[in-house]
Amino acid sequence: MKSRPAHRCTECGYASAKWVGRCPECQAWGTIQEVGIPASPLRAVAAGPVTAPAVPIAQVELAAARAVPTGIDEFDRVLGGGLVPGAVLLVAGEPGVGKSTLLLEVAHRVAASNGPALVVSGEESAAQVRLRAERIGALHDRLYLAAETELSAVLAHVEDVAPSLLVLDSVQTVRSPAVEGTDGGSTQVRAVASALTAVAKSRAMTTILVGHVTKDGAIAGPRTLEHLVDVVVSFDGERHSTLRLIRAMKNRFGPADEIGCFEIGDNGVAGVPDPSHLFVSRRTAPVPGSCVTVTLEGSRPLLAEVQALVAASGGGGSPRRAVSGLDSQRVAMVNAVVERRGRVRLADADVFAASVGGVRIAEPAADLALALAIASAAKDVPLPRGLVAVGEVGLSGEIRRVGGTGRRLAEAARQGYKVALVPEDAGSAPKGMRLVEVPDLGAAFARLF
Repeated sequence: MKSRPAHRCTECGYASAKWVGRCPECQAWGTIQEVGIPASPLRAVAAGPVTAPAVPIAQVELAAARAVPTGIDEFDRVLGGGLVPGAVLLVAGEPGVGKSTLLLEVAHRVAASNGPALVVSGEESAAQVRLRAERIGALHDRLYLAAETELSAVLAHVEDVAPSLLVLDSVQTVRSPAVEGTDGGSTQVRAVASALTAVAKSRAMTTILVGHVTKDGAIAGPRTLEHLVDVVVSFDGERHSTLRLIRAMKNRFGPADEIGCFEIGDNGVAGVPDPSHLFVSRRTAPVPGSCVTVTLEGSRPLLAEVQALVAASGGGGSPRRAVSGLDSQRVAMVNAVVERRGRVRLADADVFAASVGGVRIAEPAADLALALAIASAAKDVPLPRGLVAVGEVGLSGEIRRVGGTGRRLAEAARQGYKVALVPEDAGSAPKGMRLVEVPDLGAAFARLF
């Protein structure tokens, strides 16, 4: 049959018989490009040989899916216990956040305990990687380095070294000569990731791919890249802060909502097993506009402090609303509820809200602490010392329960907090803590102010 033109989306791979301006699958504009593909007739597919016979699910061997710990507890927590042989991981983060340093330490731990590890860098020379390894103390005889940008050369190194772990930094810098497309483009990234995934599965070799991010913080490349891999990990952190957070956005071998905390320094990246002290200010006396809450990242409760500042507006326009580390839409909603239901005048005042330590708080459990911080700043009255607030605030001013209240309060009690402001029917209080149940925001303000 004759070849006929076809059109494919460079972002998600959606195929269409005609050109359209917007992809119906991923809703991206200007990504549909014409590609020539031969039309093949439909054929009946006959049964062929199988790679292994089907067995009852209870008889499937689990040894190949056991996670091997790396020795870095915070990294293993996010992955669900460690690295699974044959798994493909995608680690994405902004430039300079510390991805290469952390993965070099992971490769060093694997080389020292499990087998050879290969680090292939497409962005730096082997000498530059060696300098970083010396600085963080990650030198080992079974840790191999290579600087390549061709897929065939990477596969040759894999055949020669036979590593148990392959780290490719990064997948956007490696190109495959078998397909057309610009370096780092969607077609090239898809081809490289597919080839390395097939090699990882056939050799039971754990593979870690480093990915770039766009200006919006999304992973660069086609969406297919996230579907191909088994684990997608996001490495976040503010440039002015030494704190780094690892989140698993997709995990086929464990929970997809865990968080790992690291602190970056001159000697590399070190895990922080108890990061609550990083997100709470240490002061001798309470100040207005500050309240402590407990967020839940996966199964891990973390104490976080919410601060607010209410100042008289300079006039000449709308009052300012500035937010840092919080969801701006949620802050705007809590502002409106505090003014309307809590009867705190904010219409002619500038309101600033922020979290401490660079942590990002997005869950509704921090609504009550944010409302108390705003009211405390507006009234210029500090909250009692040793108070923690947990609860979601509704548009009518009611305070709702949130999940994991018991774990949250237990962590607050362990950190020395004596009083907790919670919604009604929040459960029993931990030892050494007193619960103050409030049905709505007005009742909370009446108890505290």
